[in-house]
Amino acid sequence: MKHFLFILFLGIIPITNNSFFESSINSSNMKEFRVLGYLPSSKDWIAGAEKIDFSKITDLNLAFINPDEWGNFAENEGLKFVVKKASQHHVNIYFSIGGGSPPAHLEKLLEPKHRGKFIDAICAFAQKYEFDGVDVDLENDLINENYKDFVSELSTAIQSINLKMTAALASWNADKISDETLSSYDFINIMSYDQTGPWNLNKPGQHSPLKMVEDDFAYFHQKRGIPAEKLLIGLPFYGYGFGEGAPGSMNFGNIVSKFPGSENKNEIHFPVGGTLYYNGKELIMQKTEFAMKKDAAGVMIWQLLGDSNGRHSLLKVINETKENAHATNPKW
Repeated sequence: MKHFLFILFLGIIPITNNSFFESSINSSNMKEFRVLGYLPSSKDWIAGAEKIDFSKITDLNLAFINPDEWGNFAENEGLKFVVKKASQHHVNIYFSIGGGSPPAHLEKLLEPKHRGKFIDAICAFAQKYEFDGVDVDLENDLINENYKDFVSELSTAIQSINLKMTAALASWNADKISDETLSSYDFINIMSYDQTGPWNLNKPGQHSPLKMVEDDFAYFHQKRGIPAEKLLIGLPFYGYGFGEGAPGSMNFGNIVSKFPGSENKNEIHFPVGGTLYYNGKELIMQKTEFAMKKDAAGVMIWQLLGDSNGRHSLLKVINETKENAHATNPKW
């Protein structure tokens, strides 16, 4: 009877403040902001996986797992451990093919006469180790005349076994890819870094400024028409040095360890004239906030082992930024 009277009371009294109901709806429909991290390894996946905090990521990409010259993937017992650990933490796990320095024979495997067998091998490998999908990180010369058909056929095959297909892409090479091909990816991980680096010593400066994130997002979302909820903003956990006394490259963990206070900066100037540029805690926070405000799918990290442990962790900054945003705007 008490429940009946309470319901009747609500039914006859006009409700002028719907905040309680709006809050309930928003919290139940709150979209997931993805935090995807790449884990690099050549052989020992277990050692790498034991160094990362699965509770602070939603997705994990193993980089890189490439086939031999005949398109076959080698067995690796360590993968079972990593996939199981990801599953226990409700983390989606993918394996990435390609990379910035892929094996030379990968180009041949994209050709029509080899493509079908290669795609079959990708799908079989994904199913054997129970991956959630495959990440296509084909760059530079591999975005060629065979790229479109390879992605199209792989997409069809991946969908047929209910898995996902993602891609790591940069705005500077995406003009070579058609709108149709871009739309076939479930998510696109935007590589908003490496605007400059040791390969371009005549152009010193920040290799991953906030402006690059803004421009890259505008390119994929506005110019190319990719929905924001399919785009992840790339964040670098490393820096590049230019000039005398500066290291050519250094990950964030080593930067913080070697140069106290550097976590609150984005560059370090050396007495002899060189400068090391990277993304500190404030800049990572700003980029995460940008991704949330633009309703992007989330952020992507290259790479997780470059982080600092403890209170200066950039992954910690990302998660704290998420939590703060959720507290002020339930839709995030």
